[in-house]
Amino acid sequence: MGTDWKVNLANCFEELKILETSKQETLENFKQFCEFIAEPAFESLEEEIKFHKVRVKVSRIRKRSMSFHFFFGRSKIENFQYTICLPKNALELDLALRIRGRRNRSSPFEESEEKFMPDVQREDLLKLEKDILVQDMIEHYRSFTFKAFSTPD
Repeated sequence: MGTDWKVNLANCFEELKILETSKQETLENFKQFCEFIAEPAFESLEEEIKFHKVRVKVSRIRKRSMSFHFFFGRSKIENFQYTICLPKNALELDLALRIRGRRNRSSPFEESEEKFMPDVQREDLLKLEKDILVQDMIEHYRSFTFKAFSTPD
């Protein structure tokens, strides 16, 4: 740190501006990710799931997350949720994945959080093919559901 406190103060405010700009750019990148990758992937999956007589819903929360909800058949009772999240104050597109589900209609939700698609580099997220995202959603749903069906109560 230099001895001129006025320079240090100016640098401090300049660094804060850079951080704020990075946060805004990250929010914009997440918006683009949702608009061009997640939403089309969710829509494709939603269209196909109709043939399997399962009710689904897509939701977006405060520009920071997007969820795909599976229900038990056509009921209003939620079975499984796949949520892509942008952590608060994120300076880069380091996304998290929240999985939430219940074994049966009356059981409590089980929740877990992990890094979203850990094999995909951060800079490649905006180039992700929607079919790869659909495959990831199906794999998480399948894994959770098979575990729920095969685990004793």
